[in-house]
Amino acid sequence: MNGRDAIGVTVAPRTIHGGDQLLIAGRAFTITDMTATPHGGRRLDFTGGESFTMKAHTVLYATRTIRPAPDRTGARSGRPRPRAH
Repeated sequence: MNGRDAIGVTVAPRTIHGGDQLLIAGRAFTITDMTATPHGGRRLDFTGGESFTMKAHTVLYATRTIRPAPDRTGARSGRPRPRAH
């Protein structure tokens, strides 16, 4: 894996990010660009050239790729932590 995880998030025009992925009619669309529209909406542009306009109160579910937080124990992934003697 590339060191990133995918999570499901609820998004609105103010919280959607470039790179988020929307599933529309069973097809995944990745956001490449966004433009603010009048009255608080957003026009979303996707990698395939398609676009979608969210109204100010539209709420959708998206997949967002994130970098996982480091392990709080300080252990490195896949390696045992050395014991203190």
